[in-house]
Amino acid sequence: MRFLFIFLLFITFTACEKPVKSTGSGAVSTDFQAKANNPEFFHAGVRRIVDIIRYDIFAPPIASRIFAYSTIAGYEAMVPGFPAYKDLAGQLNGLSAAPKPEVGKEYCYPLAGVNAMLIVSKALVFSEGEVEDLKEDIFDQFKAMNMPQETYDRSMAYGETVAKHILAWSKKDNYAQTRSAPKFTIDTKDPGRWRPTPPMYADGLEPHWAEIRPWVLDSAGQFKCDPPTAFSIQKGSPFYKQAHEVYDIVKNLSTKDSLTAWYWDDNPFALEVSGHLSFGRKKISPGGHWMLITSTACRDQKADIMRSAETYVRVICAITDAFISCWKTKYETNLIRPESYINQYIDAEWVPLIQTPPFPEHSSGHSTISAAAATALTFEFGDNIPFTDSTEVEFGIEPRTFKSFNQAADEVGMSRLFGGIHYRSGNVAGLKNGREIGKYVCEKLKLKQ
Repeated sequence: MRFLFIFLLFITFTACEKPVKSTGSGAVSTDFQAKANNPEFFHAGVRRIVDIIRYDIFAPPIASRIFAYSTIAGYEAMVPGFPAYKDLAGQLNGLSAAPKPEVGKEYCYPLAGVNAMLIVSKALVFSEGEVEDLKEDIFDQFKAMNMPQETYDRSMAYGETVAKHILAWSKKDNYAQTRSAPKFTIDTKDPGRWRPTPPMYADGLEPHWAEIRPWVLDSAGQFKCDPPTAFSIQKGSPFYKQAHEVYDIVKNLSTKDSLTAWYWDDNPFALEVSGHLSFGRKKISPGGHWMLITSTACRDQKADIMRSAETYVRVICAITDAFISCWKTKYETNLIRPESYINQYIDAEWVPLIQTPPFPEHSSGHSTISAAAATALTFEFGDNIPFTDSTEVEFGIEPRTFKSFNQAADEVGMSRLFGGIHYRSGNVAGLKNGREIGKYVCEKLKLKQ
């Protein structure tokens, strides 16, 4: 992958010999400044973070936190060089103004931004060596632009300064405190409550995530999700009917619907069991999937490096706040998963198509964050913007083309029903809640002057 990255950047730079002006930036003065404005630097950083998160097996909410701090650091380090954009101080909860660059000194702000993003990501993941490999590749490309050495050093130092500022901010979001918080207590007396599911029978994942400081929302409970259907084991009751719908759909899945479920599976770690053997299958997280869709959208719309950074920030703030809001609902409603209900009251031998994740059912997290991300992308680029998503190609699944970001989010909701891990009401409520959060985040964030 390292050599492929270098090759792609070489092709990009040699195909762009003339200096160009960046959209929304100040005047471009030298050739190296024009070359540095290549958005592929930022996209490559995001892609590497996606891969490291997959390798290190971070849970989806934690992954969203890593994406957020990393891309925000990149944005904040670049914004002084792009006067059409506003910094995030005072707009994100608890974030103060970052240190300013020296007046009258020359900087390469894309270099500062990439350095800030990679320093922060390195601090938040386990596979630090992977980040170092990418930094080596990218910074070799910057050095090849023949920028003055003092400009290079000054820009790198400024990126590091901003990174330290963002990391200091990150330490106050209550994440560390939730690492030692008590495990979720399983209610064994109430039949309607969540219980661990096969094959891992894992404890409830991140039960205290709603205690994390939101990025834009006032609080985790600012947007109330529609409640779940009232629990009942009576045949003919609304709850029994919705569970039976999941049962019937999975029993009679078409090839098309089965492929849709696998396409949006996005399970960071699914345990496969074959006889006495078991092994883990790693995939890209839901948030990572939408970050790669964001990369595709930015490329399709020919967004320069600063607009790309802006788009990532808008999307990830919607996603992170959607996770916090959704997790509050999940552990407050504490609803039984279809697999547990169906096995106990309908068919003891039934299994879902995809693996049930280890946390309560209502509402669908993937539906919630997908709707939030799609709303942010629609806000940035417009509705009815077609795109082709190739995220799942590396897992042997063909690309999919969508008419809009919202169409993709709606498909995510249906995929959870096809997969057998959510009731229809959980998907519908999640999509609605995610769109409300995405709309609020986009309207609250003022990223352009």
